[in-house]
Amino acid sequence: MSIPYVGSGPYCYANALAMMLGAEAPPPSVIEVLTGSPYGMQLIGGRMPLFDPFGWDPEQGLDAAIELLGWSCERGDGGSAAEALDRLRRACQEGPVLAGPLEMGLLAHQPGSGRAVGADHYVVVLAVDDDTVLLHDPEGHPYATVPTGVFAESWRGELVAYLERPYAMRSGFVRRERVSQAEALRRSLPAGVAWLGGRKDKPVPPGTLGQAEAAERTAELVAEGLDPEVRQLWQAFAVRVGARRLNDLAVCLASMGREEGAAVAAGQARIVGGLQRPVVAGDDAALMAGLRELAPTYERLRAVLGS
Repeated sequence: MSIPYVGSGPYCYANALAMMLGAEAPPPSVIEVLTGSPYGMQLIGGRMPLFDPFGWDPEQGLDAAIELLGWSCERGDGGSAAEALDRLRRACQEGPVLAGPLEMGLLAHQPGSGRAVGADHYVVVLAVDDDTVLLHDPEGHPYATVPTGVFAESWRGELVAYLERPYAMRSGFVRRERVSQAEALRRSLPAGVAWLGGRKDKPVPPGTLGQAEAAERTAELVAEGLDPEVRQLWQAFAVRVGARRLNDLAVCLASMGREEGAAVAAGQARIVGGLQRPVVAGDDAALMAGLRELAPTYERLRAVLGS
């Protein structure tokens, strides 16, 4: 039996989309599953291990969740900073805007900000004037204010690896079909199986590995001496978001009567969540053991859900 996790966690785009859809939104835990994020692991460029599918990124995930839930929206990006701010200002006159990815390290209201580090983030923008952007930041900051120029620099997202064009935003959300939470989850399963099987909708950096290969190679990287930046990312973000995604997947699968798949996903969640202490404490033997235990579970989940 999977117990839902309720608490803090870095679910920025799922929380932001829930804000945009309002009273008709499913819980962020369901939105996260609909994005496809729990279905795999990738080692990007042979260096950066993350607990999301090979070739996946949040932009693809948001588009998938919006469509599965029966909504559509207008998407804008590109141009100069001035053009983008003008576009954002006009859109905010009609309602809130989902903006991102942004560079979280440059958002001036965040403690410790001031330096771009490649940390992607999504927010809901409420209003823009000449001097200030007013926004709901799902990282715990409702009605935060950011100087307009600083926001534009963050929004440019120069170090966000998967960003194709800067100043991306989604607005004008319209419900085109009433889709229940259960039906959206059912429709999402084929894509989940495809992600587990190595689906790739965009080019990936050379050296990128997925699923079992990613887990096994990451264990080798730990044995060789894990990059301090990677260790810091895992301590602060990657492990906890990976465990939460998998636990949410287990709960959603159980709600659909997919008990065998739910059991596999719950086991994955326990393994990934169990990496938090070793990565913080420097217990690399336990870290490697956990990754090697995780490796075969992706194919096991694909086989169960594909049957």
